[in-house]
Amino acid sequence: MSPDPNTFETILPSRFITFTYPNPTLPHTLLRLAVLDSPLTQPTTDSPQLAAMFVPTHRESDWIFSTHSGHLQLLLNFPQFSRLILIGNLPISQNLLNSFTRPECEMGHAHMVNLEQKLTPLLFALSPKSCFEKGLPKVVFLRYEDDLISSVVVEVCVGGLVGEMVVEDVELSGFEGREFRRRLRFKRMPNLVQTQVRIFPKTGTGFVGLEGVDFCLDFGVLVHPYLVPMVAGVSLIGGYLDERIRCGFRPKALCLGVGGGALLGFLSRHLGFEVVGVEADEVVLRVAREYFGLDDCDGLVRVCLGDAIEFLEKFASDDKFDVVMVDLDSSDANMGLSAPPLEFVKKDVLLAARLVLSDHGILVINVILPAISSFYETLIVSLKNDFDELYEVDVRNGENFVLIATTSTVKISSIGTTDMFLSKLKQSISGEYIDSIRKL
Repeated sequence: MSPDPNTFETILPSRFITFTYPNPTLPHTLLRLAVLDSPLTQPTTDSPQLAAMFVPTHRESDWIFSTHSGHLQLLLNFPQFSRLILIGNLPISQNLLNSFTRPECEMGHAHMVNLEQKLTPLLFALSPKSCFEKGLPKVVFLRYEDDLISSVVVEVCVGGLVGEMVVEDVELSGFEGREFRRRLRFKRMPNLVQTQVRIFPKTGTGFVGLEGVDFCLDFGVLVHPYLVPMVAGVSLIGGYLDERIRCGFRPKALCLGVGGGALLGFLSRHLGFEVVGVEADEVVLRVAREYFGLDDCDGLVRVCLGDAIEFLEKFASDDKFDVVMVDLDSSDANMGLSAPPLEFVKKDVLLAARLVLSDHGILVINVILPAISSFYETLIVSLKNDFDELYEVDVRNGENFVLIATTSTVKISSIGTTDMFLSKLKQSISGEYIDSIRKL
């Protein structure tokens, strides 16, 4: 049954409707259309704007293109649009496909232009009335592009708190030679890769597809875009840590949010930290141990199951850390991709973070900016009020920033010196992000 055209006359925040429609360029085939209205009550333009996006071929079952939360994240990347219409072939299955390979040739330009023209009357019919106040509306056609060449599902499982998740091995483009990653994604925010590590095949690279290939984990490099900038923040207290190590003390780090455990393992394996990790979902921990190599690293890594903020307040009374790393994202899909959770910026939480730190400790936070919000400015003001100094690293991916709050004034001499800890740090990560740290 076709939906009533009157249904689409007004914008209804977060409304999500899907239906099928005959493909105007391929007889006897159907397209799947999904219409989603923005949850933002204050759009960034005076009148509603309409956009349409074509789903990449063979990825129709991917959660990004087949779920409300996936579409919502796509829409929130373009806050100027009040309504987004996704157009794609019917999914082969309602579940995630076991494997995907990018077609060697997508639809040609001429075919795409023809399809756009033939669908335009339908898109007008799906436009809000207010779009016609100045004549026929302009339909903006968006293209979805990423670096995914192929993927194979390793496991789909359900966590008690995070919900359904997928572990997948992927091959990515844009690298010299073949680049393989193991990734973890949550269905509630499928466009966000929760964690990823580099992997390499046990036997050569002469294979075509990923199915049936055995991979090993590469612990020598951090590939998640914001993890290296987070680790780079430790350089601010490099001199202090070097003195601690020379006196026989091992530096200590508290990681709020474990994911696959890449950050925990890197801090312990490469920089000699004793690490405590806190993760709220036990299935995520099982996945991290089974597929991402999270282990005790010779007794240097300890993982606790529970709420990160509650643990932070607990540790504040009986333990001290040199570094607190915060890698927590919002569980509210209506916020879009955002981190940390809003409750983390409350004054009592930030004060608990300060109490858990040593006299020269630092709080390092991965920040993903919401689509429209003063959240980042609020977080900066709060950190400046509760800590001595605040520094920022731009991850330069258009999405992440890293904030580093200190419990004491950073000594200029401790940055860029040749002490042993900083030498080890610069051997472990690129010095590019160390040099780009700026004081706010």
